[in-house]
Amino acid sequence: MKIADMRQMTLDELRIKLDDLMEEQFNLKFRLTTQPLDDPLRIRTVRRDIARVKTLIREKEAAAAASVS
Repeated sequence: MKIADMRQMTLDELRIKLDDLMEEQFNLKFRLTTQPLDDPLRIRTVRRDIARVKTLIREKEAAAAASVS
């Protein structure tokens, strides 16, 4: 998913996306131990998407905290 698309999401949508990505990462790692993956680079892509989502969540939380004070 592109960062521009993620920036349009609300904080709740980002948290849901993070949960989905974490679950996908777990499933990929689990399948990797039991069988070869069709796309082994998908693990790297998911890991980087998780980092992007976490960064956006942190940015939005910081912006919300700055606007309150």
